[in-house]
This record gives sequence, structure tokens and C-alpha cells, in this order.
Amino acid sequence: DKAIRVALQYIYGIGPTLSQKALTATGVDANIRVKDLTEEQVGQLRNVIDKEYRVEGDLRREVQFNIKRLIDIGCVRGTRHRMNLPVHGQRTRTNARNKRGARKTVAGRGQRRGVGKK
Repeated sequence: DKAIRVALQYIYGIGPTLSQKALTATGVDANIRVKDLTEEQVGQLRNVIDKEYRVEGDLRREVQFNIKRLIDIGCVRGTRHRMNLPVHGQRTRTNARNKRGARKTVAGRGQRRGVGKK
């Protein structure tokens, strides 16, 4: 029950811009609801998306292949991918928690050392 311009964005590889371009190319109104589309309009949209854009499985495969190529040639970006670290130069001393995983607990951390000793 969504507008077609929003519904198209649920396809992997189609964002707001490509959604709008596909609708313009087929002449479908962007604010029409998905349930109100005719079979002809659905077919036109499917044809345009299949011919002009890489989406879903093909795009995922291409991205994975690109990452594998970076790892195989041994460049810095490939090494960062292999070690599950941020690739684009972000800091890792703090932050980068999603990429690096949950914290490992270390004995003696968390409480200030030496408190209460005399």
C-alpha cells in the first residue's frame, strides 16, 4: 500500500534517484499506489529495471567480487577487509565497534586502579 517511488527503493540497488529515473522512463506517476498499477505498467517497470540497472543478486555478486579482488591483490583496502577493520581511514583506537565486534573484557579495567589503597 505504498507509493511506487517508495516501493521501488525496497529493491537492493535502487535508491531515490534511480527510482525516479525508472518512473520517468516508463511514464508512470510517482505517487500512484502499488496496488493501483496495471499489469502493463508493472511490465514496463520490470523491463526498464532489468535492462538498465544492476540490482539484487547481480549487484551483490559484483560487490563481493570487487572485495575479493582487493583481498587477492593484497592492497591496503583488501587487508582491512580481510581483518574486518574499517576500510576508509576511520580511527580504531576508540569506536569502530560494529566492525570490530563486542569488547573483550580485560581484568583490572573499568575500576580506577589504586583507589582505596594506602
